[in-house]
Amino acid sequence: MSPEILCLGELLIDFVSVDADKSLADSSGFAKAPGGAPANVAAGLSRLGRKSGFIGKVGRDPFGEYLKQVLEDVGIDVSGMSFDEEARTTLSFVANRSDGVRDCMFYRNPGADMRLTPEDLDESMFANAKVFHFGSISLGCEPVRTATMQALEWAKRHGLLVSYDPNLRLSLWNDEELAKQEIRAAFRYADVVKISEEEMEFVTGAHTLEESASYILNQGPKLVVITKGGDGCFYTDGHTSGSFEGHQMNVVETTGAGDAFVAGLLTRLLERRDRLGRFELAVDEETIAAIKFANAAGALATTRVGAIPAMPTPDEVQTLLGEEIVR
Repeated sequence: MSPEILCLGELLIDFVSVDADKSLADSSGFAKAPGGAPANVAAGLSRLGRKSGFIGKVGRDPFGEYLKQVLEDVGIDVSGMSFDEEARTTLSFVANRSDGVRDCMFYRNPGADMRLTPEDLDESMFANAKVFHFGSISLGCEPVRTATMQALEWAKRHGLLVSYDPNLRLSLWNDEELAKQEIRAAFRYADVVKISEEEMEFVTGAHTLEESASYILNQGPKLVVITKGGDGCFYTDGHTSGSFEGHQMNVVETTGAGDAFVAGLLTRLLERRDRLGRFELAVDEETIAAIKFANAAGALATTRVGAIPAMPTPDEVQTLLGEEIVR
């Protein structure tokens, strides 16, 4: 069975500090966890019962082999994954604070994920898919930028819903203005955009949720959701807007929260498409329910260590929402 959702971008190892509220320098040790935002989304989708596929590159090294096995174990299609014989798998060191702020440092000079080429891609995967999801990290350097643009071209050609989470990581860009330019330019390809409140001002230049969402919608997307960490989210289609408060959770780590949110949202949008034969992105009762589900999925992902291991199941999300679990 071909994957219905394709997620392109970075797949890496997060080394997460075992100490709460300590800097990277002061941490006594680190726990290994698989990560990388697009891969996290693919894992979240698979955990929620959708058939996802990952497109990206890792090093031909023990970490790369480990990551491939992790994705396979979660049920992700890895036929779009390739190995680089020269560059190593990207590593990230993460220290979490109780207020949700993360101290993060990457070992990626270059990382294998940066070396994905258009030749590594297979258009037939796009011909059989329904959704394409990507972030901005793969737009920051060549050749992965060209590969990402090729994937976007194929996604549009084959009528896929395009989901975009900028996932701003300025430390991975050589130039802040270039980062802003590339992140903004990608909005025109997207149908659905998830962006965090802490990213929005840099990316859009606006100071309020409404102004930031309006800026993004004017570039072409049909639905914008701005996540606010533990405080929930704001959503709009340009006509109807609303928000959800955050869930009170015992927060262990926030690394995969935004990715779990995206997975939850896409899962519910796909379920609606399964019934209607088309995507509906206008903010109505079902779209609001999809965002509510996503908000809960994101909250649950903060309660476990690691991004991919933290992705919730449908039963966990429905239990948090107090919904009846349907078998």
